[in-house]
Amino acid sequence: MTRDDTRPTTPEPLRGAPGFLVRRLYQAYAAAWLRHVDTTLTGPQFAVLTAVREYPEVDQGSLAACVALDRSTMADVCRRLEDRALIHRGTAPSDGRRKLLTLTDAGRTLLDDVSTKVGRLNDQLMGTSREADELTRVLTDLDRLSERWERVAEG
Repeated sequence: MTRDDTRPTTPEPLRGAPGFLVRRLYQAYAAAWLRHVDTTLTGPQFAVLTAVREYPEVDQGSLAACVALDRSTMADVCRRLEDRALIHRGTAPSDGRRKLLTLTDAGRTLLDDVSTKVGRLNDQLMGTSREADELTRVLTDLDRLSERWERVAEG
């Protein structure tokens, strides 16, 4: 608080710091997810379920990169989804260490329900009145920026 009890605004150096803005966006997104989508399914769990539907019987390790999770986190997320009977982790016939992922019926049902809610949340977050071209540009730019930041992080 300042002396006159007004709420301080974000300092200008932070408003120009990409990491701060991404963190701010993520915090707002996480809060919106809990309020509008699901309190028991996390964003990473949703990403894994979505990717498993897209790539049935893919191995867990290969899927980790496409959903932006490290292998350890991916294993934990998959274990939790399996414990909830939302996915099945089978063993690859050619390599017993590889876990192949498939959705269960319960996983498909939940994913369909949550996907509808995620679509509505995305419309709220991105603004349904935006021109389609502008929305596509923003998402394309965010995807490109994510790829660039991942390359920087890798070294």
